[in-house]
Amino acid sequence: MAAPRRDTRGIVDAPGLFTRVQFRRRTPAAPLRPYVEHYWLIDWDLSEPYATHVVPHPCVNLVFQRYADRPGFGEVAGVGLELFAQKLTGRGRVCGVQFRPGGFRPFSPERPATDWTDRRLPLATVFGATDATTADTAAPDTATPGVTATGAAAAVLEPDDEDARVAALDAFLLPRVRAGPRVLAQADLAMGLADRIRTDRTIRRVADFAQAEGMSVRTLQRLFAGYVGVSPKWVLLRYRVHEALERASSDAEVDWAALAAELGYSDQAHLIREVSATVGVPPTAYAR
Repeated sequence: MAAPRRDTRGIVDAPGLFTRVQFRRRTPAAPLRPYVEHYWLIDWDLSEPYATHVVPHPCVNLVFQRYADRPGFGEVAGVGLELFAQKLTGRGRVCGVQFRPGGFRPFSPERPATDWTDRRLPLATVFGATDATTADTAAPDTATPGVTATGAAAAVLEPDDEDARVAALDAFLLPRVRAGPRVLAQADLAMGLADRIRTDRTIRRVADFAQAEGMSVRTLQRLFAGYVGVSPKWVLLRYRVHEALERASSDAEVDWAALAAELGYSDQAHLIREVSATVGVPPTAYAR
């Protein structure tokens, strides 16, 4: 079983967050792993409010959450285009599912991924609603694709046992892979291409990448719009920013000109503009 990744890319001030909350990543059930990067679980009990910030990944998240002042609920969060902020107070719990870029489409095959981009929607809006009694009492292997927010949120959020929460997430997702062979094949293609952009530092231009993959730029753009929710250029730029922020927070002395060249920016000023636009401060200020 492959362990979830351990980097903190996207989390602004990860050390500050981890001193205030319990943060864990868990692996989903085997049939879900082609589509799900990992589950992420957070619990907190704070004496003072704390604001957490995240530079979103190019992926959809399914999030069950319970805050001190409201009952538990679930929602689907599409790819976020801006810095995400959340204020944590008192006691709370979040159980999230981070899908791979392109990996959510098999769970909602009728809708392009752009329908969710930069939006946070109730579960019933995305998956459809069913009778509350059926959704709350059906066994995992007989549950219908519909869901009631209260039933699903309670099943995931109420157990104190972490394994039980993971099992509840598995039970929610397993019956909801509803795509046919064509959508699954296209999702697999999109996930593979997005992962190449994430891991291959030689990819600098979308046109060259499309040509290397034997497709036109327009075909690549349509695939990413339908399955990832953002353009391949946006994905490329976002992963560059993640890398720059990770280096800024982990290296005592960063050679920004060298890093800009390594990440494929035209110059250091270009890197500084991208980071500043994403997190609101230049990378040197972020590092401090």
